[in-house]
Amino acid sequence: MSARLTEWKVELSAGTIAAGAVTFTVTNVGSIPHALEVEGQGIEQATGVIQPGASATLTLTLKPGTYAVYCPVGNDSHKQLGMETELKVGPATGATALDYDAGTMSMRTPGIKAIRVTGGGTVIQILPGPFPFPDSAAPILQQFGDEREGLESQVKNGPYSNNVARAAGTFAFTAWDKGATRDSVDGVAEFATQDGARWKLVLDRVQTKDVPHHPRFGGVILGLYYHGNTAVHTPLVPTINSAVALWAFGHLYKNGTLVTDNAMVHVMLLSRTRRDGDFALACWDCSKNKVDELQLQILPGPGEPKFDAPGGFLFVNWEKSGSTKSAN
Repeated sequence: MSARLTEWKVELSAGTIAAGAVTFTVTNVGSIPHALEVEGQGIEQATGVIQPGASATLTLTLKPGTYAVYCPVGNDSHKQLGMETELKVGPATGATALDYDAGTMSMRTPGIKAIRVTGGGTVIQILPGPFPFPDSAAPILQQFGDEREGLESQVKNGPYSNNVARAAGTFAFTAWDKGATRDSVDGVAEFATQDGARWKLVLDRVQTKDVPHHPRFGGVILGLYYHGNTAVHTPLVPTINSAVALWAFGHLYKNGTLVTDNAMVHVMLLSRTRRDGDFALACWDCSKNKVDELQLQILPGPGEPKFDAPGGFLFVNWEKSGSTKSAN
């Protein structure tokens, strides 16, 4: 029995097998670490973590019944992202194996392909400072390889802090989730930061290139459980659920003057991470909170100098935002 693991699905070579001894040959064809766990009929066994491009085996004796087969990495966060399927085991006598393309579960809402998001509520600018949950993030940082050193420096002084200032502005956009290559975005953010500067961002095109630990999902994904303890994207953001997450390039202006046509943009409409009042980060696992916090992160394009802003980046939240979805 072979199993292929990738972002975000588990594919088995057969969906139905006969009871008895079975060896799973598991290959990680994805870009981040995964594992395989089999659960059911009193069994719960897993491989160790399998690095991208590597393989492992798992030998079990299975009784008749239905088993869940999934990736347990990140306290089951990969499972929640869709890496789960079923294996049916029939009687040992007369059972036949049926090849099939294993089905997967997705957090995306069926039939929903577009979302319109409008920022609302208090607007805040997040300024450089220490990350308030360093002990929680530390074990996850071990998995980030060459990125680890840079992320550890952000723990001490980075963009995921409790150092916030009131800002003002508007942000509205539409995002279309149409697969790995056809996603698109359209929207404008205009805001004034704590130093009095006036900024304008015009979203242009999506980013589609995946990098280890930072999949782009084609540029737009409607419904994503990540960050924090999931080992999917930086653990210096609490674990969250999002109605939409997108990665894009945009045209950025400061006080009416073009700064860059290649600003790197990350946007999330996510479960609330900050409390009212001082807007400090309120939780390490915020995934069960109401989804109404709109987060806009803007970084210089590849090879470009830092922005003339604290920390060289722009990070702005609209704390009570809303959205509408459609199939268009």
